Amino acid sequence: MAEKTLKELVEELIQKEEALLAGGGPKAIEKRHRQGKTTARERIDFLMDEGSFEEVDLFVKHRASRFGLAEKNLPADGVVTGFGTIDGRLVFIYSQDFTVLGGSLGEMHAQKICKIMDMAAKVGAPVLGINDSGGARIQEGIDSLSGYGKIFWRNTLNSGVIPQIAIIDGPCAGGAVYSPALMDFIFMIEGASKMFVTGPQVVKAATGEEVSAEELGGAQTHARRSGVAHFVAPDEKGCLLQVKRLLSYLPSNNTEDPPWLETDDPLDRENTSFYSIISPHPNKPYDVKKIIQEILDRESFLEVQEQFARNAVVGFGRIGGQVVGIVANQPYHLAGCLDIDAADKIARFVRFCDCFNIPLVTLVDVPGFLPGTNQEFGGIIRHGAKMLFAYSEATVPKITLILRKAYGGAYLAMCSRDLGADLVLAWPTAEIAVMGAEGAVNIVFRKEIENAIDPVSEREKVLGEYRQEFYNPYQAAQRGLVDQVIDPKVSRLKIARALEVFWSKRETGKGKKHGNFPV
Repeated sequence: MAEKTLKELVEELIQKEEALLAGGGPKAIEKRHRQGKTTARERIDFLMDEGSFEEVDLFVKHRASRFGLAEKNLPADGVVTGFGTIDGRLVFIYSQDFTVLGGSLGEMHAQKICKIMDMAAKVGAPVLGINDSGGARIQEGIDSLSGYGKIFWRNTLNSGVIPQIAIIDGPCAGGAVYSPALMDFIFMIEGASKMFVTGPQVVKAATGEEVSAEELGGAQTHARRSGVAHFVAPDEKGCLLQVKRLLSYLPSNNTEDPPWLETDDPLDRENTSFYSIISPHPNKPYDVKKIIQEILDRESFLEVQEQFARNAVVGFGRIGGQVVGIVANQPYHLAGCLDIDAADKIARFVRFCDCFNIPLVTLVDVPGFLPGTNQEFGGIIRHGAKMLFAYSEATVPKITLILRKAYGGAYLAMCSRDLGADLVLAWPTAEIAVMGAEGAVNIVFRKEIENAIDPVSEREKVLGEYRQEFYNPYQAAQRGLVDQVIDPKVSRLKIARALEVFWSKRETGKGKKHGNFPV
């Protein structure tokens, strides 16, 4: 038999590639399209810059032979892996192929994902994982479980080194949910994404409880109730566009600064609308997002976990083109009190920003921690401590602006000077105190009020005097705990100048392995 020429070998290569690139085959792909879904490779093509994707391990094949797998052809072993660019920046990606044995994860499938994660870590580039899988490949038994373990290990080692983003574009159940949970951000799609450790059938068998897959693990469940999802989109295209936008705020790794974007929005832009946003009545709510949007460069705010713990607002934005992380209390919900969910939401966001050199701007209007047995029994002490730990540990520039209420331990938790804020600004409306005036007066002046001829009038008189003397920013400014009391209209300029000054700050570590985070 004559040896094949190079041309013949190339033709053979092309034929093999075409067969593998077809995934589960034309019928399976057509079925996906009829269901309104796209394929693993179509998703990558939409995300990546045109012509930039380089696939890795196309020819990888499973090694399992039991339970009929020896006779099965599983192109690319059910996952597409490789690297390319998004808006000109290098990223690594894997996309599970549901047309190939339901995208189930086996030994070689996991090995492909691990290789991509290792490559990303070596060169310092983000990893995107598109999850669309029936779960572990049961036919491969312990090899499948081992594959998940190897992925989890890399998720953990890469945490804080390179950004890791999970896109749930189909089912993601059982052990498969924990790789996204270990990543930095999770994107879900309404009606398409499902995440749960145990599905509806298992729940019913174990507890007798009947629940639909959507109610148990759909996008809205994880966006509003569990807080697992950071972003939710109405459709796949919208989701992938959100991913691209998020990447525009993030550095490629922990040694780089976040991308700077040129802007024509002047730093000294004043805003007198702030005068009317906050009412002179201290208990009247307002939408803190209006203040956030005016302080940031126009249309630059990207909120994270928008539907979860709405008494706190976190997200990314830009000031003078520089990326910042925003943390704020939201008086529209629970009066801006901190509760268990808000503390978790803020602590994790602060730690992410600190990992990736993103300065923190904190806007404070907090009357305290939310009272009640549900909060105490649920561990508000432990959860609130996460915020204290996260802010205290963060070494990025930390600028705090006190808008109105700043009471008690919640004031401290919102990046006070004592937790390492580099510059603390306050509006004249700021009320920095141990507790609300009513409670303070009831304790401090209890005897005077009780012994007065008219206790009601006496209480009102004392309350007014107490507010006048203590419910302002000047007591804290006299102690150096507030650096500047400012006209609200110049807030943007003051924060921008502070960021410029403290961008070069240096803080050395304590030489310890790591602290013991109160999880």
